[in-house]
Amino acid sequence: MTNPAIPAGLPPKVGVLGGGRMGAGIAHAFLVKGSHVVVVERDSEAADAARGRVEDAVGKSLARGLAGNAADYTSRLLVTTDYASFGDRELVVEAVPELWDLKVSSLRAVEAELGNGAVLASNTSSLSVNGLADELDRPQDFLGLHFFNPVPASTLIEVVVGKKTSEPLAAAARDWVEALGKTAVVVNDAPGFASSRLGVAIALEAMRMVEEGVASAEDIDNAMVLGYKHPTGPLRTTDIVGLDVRLGIAEYLHETLGERFAPPQILREKVARGELGRKTGKGFFDWSR
Repeated sequence: MTNPAIPAGLPPKVGVLGGGRMGAGIAHAFLVKGSHVVVVERDSEAADAARGRVEDAVGKSLARGLAGNAADYTSRLLVTTDYASFGDRELVVEAVPELWDLKVSSLRAVEAELGNGAVLASNTSSLSVNGLADELDRPQDFLGLHFFNPVPASTLIEVVVGKKTSEPLAAAARDWVEALGKTAVVVNDAPGFASSRLGVAIALEAMRMVEEGVASAEDIDNAMVLGYKHPTGPLRTTDIVGLDVRLGIAEYLHETLGERFAPPQILREKVARGELGRKTGKGFFDWSR
């Protein structure tokens, strides 16, 4: 098999900063559609782990029926520690943890390497796109592209438009999402956007119900799955996302939107004990089996 033809509108050269679960998923999304992808990580050990995640995602897609063989896709993948590798990219998506100072320093470091006209996007799930844009030299070339976990299975990308995002860029972003075979939800920048704000609100109330002894985590989730046709309940979703991630988002929304987003004590206690969900084997559910 030759490399697949790139869908119209999709950038042929894409970069991803951060090769964790989300970054690897984003890299995979572009790879399987034909883009050449550079992933930049903080050190060689993290780079090796990132390459392994992307290769594993490609392997799973091949097992599910993706045409070709692994080399057809991984031959277009470069994983490195060198930010200068972003120099020829048309789009770079930042996917580092949800920490303001880290986001800002990372975005600035990437922007310094980009050529004129290149687009920089953040995968932030809650932080202000307008605030991040204010820290950059070319805010008109910046927006939010909020992918969902797990990226290969998710059909949604939230396009977050800042006040300074150019109109042509906002339109192009919708085309990229369609070319990836996903659906765009376009929102103007606001705390938590649409998805995180609604998702966290439901999850926090579910946690309070567990805390108050209203019902078990399993029964609360089943109520939402069976009664409201959610594919996954709010507490299992929290375990998949990570309780530490949900706590960070809740604290930000609490600060910006008020008491209705105050993190429940049960969430703080679980994070303090290291019960972060699937990645540690225990959260609201037992993932060790």
